[in-house]
Amino acid sequence: MAIDNKYRIQSIDLLRGIVMIIMALDHTRDFIHYGNSIDQDPLDLATTTPILFMTRWITHFCAPVFVFLSGTSIFLYSSKGKTKKQVAIFLFTRGLFLMLAQIIIMAPIWDATYRVLNLQVIWAIGLCMVLLSALQYLPYRLLFTIGLLIVFGHNLLDNIVIDTPLWKSFIWSSVHSEHQYLIKEYVLVIMQYPFLPLLGLMILGHAAGRLYLPEINSKFRRRVLRNSGIASIVLFIVIRWINVYGDLHPWKTQTTVLFTIFDFVKTTKYPASLLFILMTMGPALVLLSCLENVSGSIGKLIRVYGKVPFVYYILHVFLLHIIAFSLFFASGHSWNDLDFIHFREGSLPYGSGHPLWAVYIVWIVVVLILYFPCRWYGRYKSTHKFWWLSYI
Repeated sequence: MAIDNKYRIQSIDLLRGIVMIIMALDHTRDFIHYGNSIDQDPLDLATTTPILFMTRWITHFCAPVFVFLSGTSIFLYSSKGKTKKQVAIFLFTRGLFLMLAQIIIMAPIWDATYRVLNLQVIWAIGLCMVLLSALQYLPYRLLFTIGLLIVFGHNLLDNIVIDTPLWKSFIWSSVHSEHQYLIKEYVLVIMQYPFLPLLGLMILGHAAGRLYLPEINSKFRRRVLRNSGIASIVLFIVIRWINVYGDLHPWKTQTTVLFTIFDFVKTTKYPASLLFILMTMGPALVLLSCLENVSGSIGKLIRVYGKVPFVYYILHVFLLHIIAFSLFFASGHSWNDLDFIHFREGSLPYGSGHPLWAVYIVWIVVVLILYFPCRWYGRYKSTHKFWWLSYI
């Protein structure tokens, strides 16, 4: 098992770095492309193209993999001589920090007008950490069983709808139902990431952390990860083919074989369905089993992003705003052309943007630029002991 001088698992940092880089592609498409999440759904088979579909679909791996690895990192943190109480305090406070960060830091970065409060994945991860601060007191096998039951059983709740009263609807949408709330006709609150399936996934990631204990043979660990990944892929294909349970979107035969395959893999992300989790985590676990022996300069570069995901996340959104506005004004537009209604909840006008090839160029530029601040912060974090560094 490859561990660096600060006892970090290099394969975990490498996989996390990969998904962080892929994540930036999705947000670059949001900011730069002609069509965005408001103009056009890139997964809409009636209007999309194969490359646009795949540009969006490949980024589906990011959130579940990151949540799973967060659970693994939590277990590894708890295994370093920490008491249950110490782990509980850290998870509770860091979870609250992430939830507040979504509101105070990320919301105004996404939407400078503050008219849209989108409770995204950082909010959900923070809430899962708060809950895991109590659940981690349970015996390992019981907690692992709960994680499996949540992941495989939460779709039984799909048909439950709670619209009134408001407080019950909000609680239920936090648990299992994506919803939007207009507050006094001014602020739109979007509950985009219901936490229940992500909590189950984080618990399973926490359980997988035991595979990385020093006494575990590396061949055994890789075999468990690989076989679990293959089993997840097989389960995805079988359950998806049956087309009865595990996702809100049943697949249908389309006009071409390719688009039929696209519909087959077009699973529900909000909330993350069983099939969405199996589809994304299967290949991710297989890849994780293969990354332990990866070395060289490319792996080292990618791990830079994986070591500082929160800082990377904030910086990449801020940088994409700067680039999007720079390109907008460079095209001859002025401040008067901004409508603050469309395009990522408040920035560029409806329909503005650039071809998909430009998206990929900007994506590469963003990732390359962010390497330098991420490397600096990673080094700073590894050489300083301030308590607040564990939260960022």
